[in-house]
Amino acid sequence: MSKANNTLAIILITSLFFFWGFIHNLDPILIAHLRSAFSLSHLQASLIDSAVFVAYFVMAIPAGIFMKKYGYKTAILIGLLLFAVGCFLFVPAANTMSYLFFLMALFVLACGITILETAANPYMTVLGDPSKATQRLNFAQSFNGLASFVAPLLGGYIILAKPPLSHEEVAALDETARTAYIQAETAIVKGPYIVLGCVILLAALLFALIKLPEAKEEGDSNASVWSAFRHKNVRWAVIAQFFYVGAQICVLSFIILFATEVAGIQAFDAKDYAAIAGLLIVIGRFLGTFLMRYILPSKLLLIYAVIACILTLISIFASGMVALYSMVAIAFFMSIMFPTIFAMGVEGIGGDTKSASSLIIMAIVGGAIFPPLLGYISDSTGHMQYGYFVILVCFFVVVLFALNNKSGEQVISTKNH
Repeated sequence: MSKANNTLAIILITSLFFFWGFIHNLDPILIAHLRSAFSLSHLQASLIDSAVFVAYFVMAIPAGIFMKKYGYKTAILIGLLLFAVGCFLFVPAANTMSYLFFLMALFVLACGITILETAANPYMTVLGDPSKATQRLNFAQSFNGLASFVAPLLGGYIILAKPPLSHEEVAALDETARTAYIQAETAIVKGPYIVLGCVILLAALLFALIKLPEAKEEGDSNASVWSAFRHKNVRWAVIAQFFYVGAQICVLSFIILFATEVAGIQAFDAKDYAAIAGLLIVIGRFLGTFLMRYILPSKLLLIYAVIACILTLISIFASGMVALYSMVAIAFFMSIMFPTIFAMGVEGIGGDTKSASSLIIMAIVGGAIFPPLLGYISDSTGHMQYGYFVILVCFFVVVLFALNNKSGEQVISTKNH
């Protein structure tokens, strides 16, 4: 592949990281908004995350098989089309005022994103110098972080502009007024998702028209997807990614509810803390990409994971704004975890790269498992912060991954840059 073709491919693939980052970071807005509209418990609201992340478990292996047969570009096109369809399904979901329909729309949308992630993450690692794969993937994921800053601000401004009624206020309405309230609240989300669907269709058209290099890993394997488990780093990466994504989704998806219930902040103002968390992810990833020139990725990951554990403990046992500030700060130290775990997981496995990608992406199902567990503990104890012990356990697993999987990369000296 020529350097020019690689550069164009990297630019286009990086745009995908922004798109799915944007849609994922609308989920906290949806959780806060639909929780009010449908008078949901913490556990019921967490099903938004479950609907999204169970798609990774369902679709990751089929996506990997499809990608091995038809290549990266075709997989990306299919992923974009499913992504757009899921966005457009928000219209009938709002029209029918059905929470179940919203969950179905999110599932379809997430199936498209699963295919995109299964293709885009390994594609980015093989486009260029293998020794810089972790840095390259962290750089691309930085735009995912940028989306996590933009989405809460823009989505919150549109969707949470009007303060929602409390559960008690909704219950006090008569049936006609309650129906009208739900109809008005669900209708608000149609516009943003229609626009997103149109943008994704345009992106699909662009990818269809432009020729991308088809990277083929050395010794590309025709073996079963599951054969990638023979590599120790793949096995560890699947486990670590399962727990890490669970922690990430718990932190980001509940941050608005955490701000309102623990720090007593209004939902419209709480969106700003979600945006700040997104900004910290952007800063953390760009800084992490730079630091990996001088520090082994595994060592940097270990440092970040230990600090994340400490901040989680503060968030559990502190109160008010101190707990909220600690929760927001966790975002900075989460920043490099996903791309670093992924890159370390596929490092040096040659023809098993696409299969390993499917398995590691499938592990994102942790985002469907842990938020309901957090919600259940919060509801059953009557203390939201106790649910955050779930996050502590997840970050501890990342610590173990960093300790047991030393990256083979060597620190790159400054004179090489």
